[in-house]
Amino acid sequence: MEYIIDFINILKEYTSIYFIVLVLISAFSAKVADWILSGIILRFAKQTKTSFDDKLVDALHKPIYYSVFFLGLFFSVNTVSLPDSFLYLLLGLFKSITVIVWSIAVSKIFVELIRWSSKAGDTKRFIQKRTMPLFDNIGKIAIFGGAVYFILLSWNVDVTGWVASAGILSVVIGFAAKDTLSNLFAGIFIMADAPYKEGDYINLDAGERGYVRSIGIRSTRIMTRDDIEITIPNSVIANSKIVNESGGPHEKERVRITISVSYESDIEQVKRVLRDVAIASPNVCKDPEPRVRFRQFADYGLTFQLLLWIERPEMRGRVIDEINSSIFYKFRDENIEIPYPHHVIQMSQKIEPTN
Repeated sequence: MEYIIDFINILKEYTSIYFIVLVLISAFSAKVADWILSGIILRFAKQTKTSFDDKLVDALHKPIYYSVFFLGLFFSVNTVSLPDSFLYLLLGLFKSITVIVWSIAVSKIFVELIRWSSKAGDTKRFIQKRTMPLFDNIGKIAIFGGAVYFILLSWNVDVTGWVASAGILSVVIGFAAKDTLSNLFAGIFIMADAPYKEGDYINLDAGERGYVRSIGIRSTRIMTRDDIEITIPNSVIANSKIVNESGGPHEKERVRITISVSYESDIEQVKRVLRDVAIASPNVCKDPEPRVRFRQFADYGLTFQLLLWIERPEMRGRVIDEINSSIFYKFRDENIEIPYPHHVIQMSQKIEPTN
């Protein structure tokens, strides 16, 4: 041990040689740290069922190597007498490169994390495939902002005034762009909560209905059946009651058609005719099969309800028109009477005609 100490003391007398030795030791230490990470830790990571830890260890290669290497250089530089300006420039450069390398690594880890989270298959998760680009961009912006902050600190730049100015500016922008920010946050929560997605057929409580063409950060665009595109701010649609006709386990939608027949009609005949009309239509789903229900004894006749399923919500109007027309002609062929209100007026006294 004494020989080593004496050798180091001798090297210190030769500053250049001592500096070179420390640099070589730094490079060797960095390589050893990288070897431990890749050779030992990565071997254990590959034995797990997930690939996330493998990519995590892989992303830490360069940051750990450069961190150990630049740490050694930091001590090496302090052993030689350099001008303060050059030393300031050199140390600032070391710190900046380290921050950049770690920022890139953290960005890769963040991307893999949200990608792994979105692949879990749970539809109730906050991060899903459709929201992954949103969180990816937000995370990268945050990491970039943090990197800029630490780089400024590396050069001994006082960022307190900048942060205070940014805070005041944020308040001013918040008041000036209140509606825009409201739409922005509403768009984020719509993407995360997913009450509807692109291609869904939705109805709003204000009366708008149609296909969701796109979901943006500021607004949602709906294409109506009249081929008119409606742009609705996300803050408005987030506070509206939404009926998603494309929701559920499948896109099929049930249609109810109510019809009345006279009291003289045969119930079984009416059921058969209604069922045959629905089955004969090419626009009605065969599975589930159409059903007929006898609902009530109404004032003017017997009320039946035909229950059928259609493939897509926008077919509702066309199918109802087709089925109603077929029912009318079929009832006429089968001599089934469709009742309508009659008013019989009885006069208690005979009214003499006037001249």
